[in-house]
Amino acid sequence: MRNYANHRIEWDAANDDIGPTFNQRWTMRVHFRGIVSVGTLVPLVALLCGCDRNGITEPDPSGARPRSAEEAPAPALVTITIEGDQLPLWPYTGVNFSGAPQDPINLVFIGQASPLQIRAALRQLDGNRTAFGLPGVFPFNCTWSDAIGDVQTSYADPEQWTGSAVQLECGSYGPIRFHMRLFRQGSTTIANVHFEVLIAGTATHQVLSWELAEQLATVDLVRTGLLGAAPAQTGALNQAPTFREIPAAIYNGLPQQLRAVFGGPLADVTAPVGIATNGSATVFSLARAVPVVDDQDIEDFVVTFNQVIPKPFCSSGPNDFLLAQGPLHLRQEARVSGGSYSSFFTASGTLSLTPFDPVNRTPVGDAYTAEVYEEHEGSLSSGDVKSRSVKLQKELPNTGPFRGTFHERLKAGNPSADQYDLDIDC
Repeated sequence: MRNYANHRIEWDAANDDIGPTFNQRWTMRVHFRGIVSVGTLVPLVALLCGCDRNGITEPDPSGARPRSAEEAPAPALVTITIEGDQLPLWPYTGVNFSGAPQDPINLVFIGQASPLQIRAALRQLDGNRTAFGLPGVFPFNCTWSDAIGDVQTSYADPEQWTGSAVQLECGSYGPIRFHMRLFRQGSTTIANVHFEVLIAGTATHQVLSWELAEQLATVDLVRTGLLGAAPAQTGALNQAPTFREIPAAIYNGLPQQLRAVFGGPLADVTAPVGIATNGSATVFSLARAVPVVDDQDIEDFVVTFNQVIPKPFCSSGPNDFLLAQGPLHLRQEARVSGGSYSSFFTASGTLSLTPFDPVNRTPVGDAYTAEVYEEHEGSLSSGDVKSRSVKLQKELPNTGPFRGTFHERLKAGNPSADQYDLDIDC
């Protein structure tokens, strides 16, 4: 099993004038120390088990979010024209059917462009991108595999809501990776790709860059040799010049060289840093496809929680923090068989929770425990695409002031299998 708990990335370059053109010679050292140390005030609102839940607000205890796609109005759509065809789409991903944006759509695939064909094309590539100016070191020599990540939703006409049944990563779950979620919308596939870091002592990733990941994906789609035309741009599609933010406490833990690669300020900051984006998506016309062959991809490892986090539910107020500690076992198996794709993921563990004052770095109450369980399931065939997610967090004992249970369920797919439920009992 791999343990991605504590790590720090340090980079050296032969030329100190480091920029996004990747023209320097690079070496890299990975030290297993904390990017953000225990006791640092980290403004996270992620759940205790929250793969990629960075940036999500605290769960809504009123239950006001739509419980099904039928209850939700269609989100605001933007129509893009690709090779004479019009595609009305919501230019973001979501975590339910509320229309609240999570990640910007920054990739669009047409032609031989099912998620399985894209998956097969990217997985066949090696990690050598030096011909395109990228250094031959981690993470820029990464290869693509199936990814562990939260289920998200997308919307486009005429398919409407669907889920991220297929997710890919270039790199590994930690310490840093490129992460892509693919959404089949009829004969078109739309996607978000981003570059992210695993926050030390948690199972949560923080997005660092949309544009760097989009550039690496463009390089790799060119490398497949399958494009029938040069990559193109949709034009203005989603929010620019920034979308979402990197909290200052996380940003200041990043090496300066890494900050420079994605164009962030080199000096430490006192306020969140906006994640830059040009607001456009790159369009890939895939004229050919590689064979989709039977295969299997298994990830099985432990993440060790050791971080101060805001109390994610049943909180007495904004000053409630917990020191969460303990192992979380993550396992995912993804496979292709007979032209169909399926994946199943689980995360489970028992964590120790200690009420904590992050300013004075001292416990302010007795430790108790929480049982955490999460599972995701995805499937894609010639006719169907479905995604499902279940999250359960139970504080023990779950009676008394500010103790309770969190239970969230999401289903998304075509033909319609859409459902969202959020139950918080305090």
